[in-house]
Amino acid sequence: MKKGGLLSPVMVILLLLSLLPACSVIGAKSKLMNIVLIMGDDVSPDLYGCYGNERVKTPNIDRMAQEGVMFSTAWASAICAPSRALIMTGRYGSTTGVYHNSLWMKDTRKRLFTDHVSFGKLIKEAGYATAIAGKWHCSMTMPYEDSVGFDEYCLWEGAGEIDKLEGSPKYERLYDGDGAHPRYWQPSIVQNHKLVKTGANDFAPDIFTNFICDFIERNKDKPFLAYYPMVAPHGTREGVTTTPLRGKVGEMGKPQTQEEGQARFEALNEYIDVCVGKIIKKVERLDLLDNTLIIYCADNGTAVTAKSRGIERGCHVPFVAWGADVKKRGATDELMDFSDILPTLVDYAGGTLGDYEPDGKSLKPFLSGQTDSHREWIYSCISTTQLVRTKDYLLEVINPMLGMPHGRLYYTGSYRFGKGYQLVNDDPEHKKARDLFDEILDKIPPLMKDNPYWQTPKGKNFVDYIMDPKYAKKHLHNHENYRFYEE
Repeated sequence: MKKGGLLSPVMVILLLLSLLPACSVIGAKSKLMNIVLIMGDDVSPDLYGCYGNERVKTPNIDRMAQEGVMFSTAWASAICAPSRALIMTGRYGSTTGVYHNSLWMKDTRKRLFTDHVSFGKLIKEAGYATAIAGKWHCSMTMPYEDSVGFDEYCLWEGAGEIDKLEGSPKYERLYDGDGAHPRYWQPSIVQNHKLVKTGANDFAPDIFTNFICDFIERNKDKPFLAYYPMVAPHGTREGVTTTPLRGKVGEMGKPQTQEEGQARFEALNEYIDVCVGKIIKKVERLDLLDNTLIIYCADNGTAVTAKSRGIERGCHVPFVAWGADVKKRGATDELMDFSDILPTLVDYAGGTLGDYEPDGKSLKPFLSGQTDSHREWIYSCISTTQLVRTKDYLLEVINPMLGMPHGRLYYTGSYRFGKGYQLVNDDPEHKKARDLFDEILDKIPPLMKDNPYWQTPKGKNFVDYIMDPKYAKKHLHNHENYRFYEE
């Protein structure tokens, strides 16, 4: 050091260089990963271009699949409530007690987020702004409550939630059709404890998408989580959907033929893609793409042909991850199920699970390219049925209560989507696979006839429901249009 306390030029340079790592760390901490999780309602993978549909046009989701990662085999549950409980808690229905929309064991409807943890809460605790839009339908606990963790919300709601609002506002329908509280045109929506005033020309997917885009814009300078469980393209077909490629499909207030209903279902799926495109453009315009993860999935398979069935098509859903830190892989045969989503989001948010143990594992190492594999097997449960899968084998319809204690075992090899599967139930050459599945299910026992819950009034009603021969015929088998492998 020179006289007067001045540093030599060399020492100044060395001092500046020594500070660079600290500056880099500070910069990295200020760019936490934003997360946008979008979930379609009642739609199988085969309704998307990236999964092979040449008629339905989904260019934005196709782009995500091409530039990011698209799982050929991703499992949820085969019906709404258990899937939504699974995605929120990272725990299977066999852990939470949520097996079916009509089968919530014991006090699970009230205690889901008392006994288990929400990814919304964990990510909020990591310092994120959080919001949810669309359809909740996940226990009696509302997403704005502290145990769930969403700061803001914009949700399709019925009379129960509307009646709780200050000032006793009234929702009045302007046309018949689409139920007492429509999910599409002139929808009944509550946003941040206020009833949204909607008219005949207001379309719910636009309202929810605009809410998500506005939330992103308002929180562009801080880390955010936007969860968008959509209302579409779920079953109701009445009304109009207009898409860039099809134009106007359907008519307001007019019942539709089966063919017209299918056309609108496909149009609604194309409109989902339009909404996804709006969110992508918002993220790009705000220059947030380098630190935003966007995921698209669905809660269960398409109604009638897949939903509520105890076969693979029932729980088989699209799952596409794209954006920052996602390696360009395109389609992958690696396996994932919805129990992986909570640990993945918390991992990306830099949060902590503490002593909470989800049933899944983080996808971040695979999505980011740190590893080229994810997990050996995936699991699903729906009603009293269990399913397990590896890359080469599928065990489905394990249901002792319906006379299927051993299920049906298939060798799938590299085949996917139900084509090319080979029934190998009693084939000794495939005993090793059967032993693995038995080992897995020893730790996840099925619901049995001696379960004490069946003696409760709700339990008795559910048993009566599933023991109907019509239910069993549907539940244990593929729809007639999808019997590619079932003997």
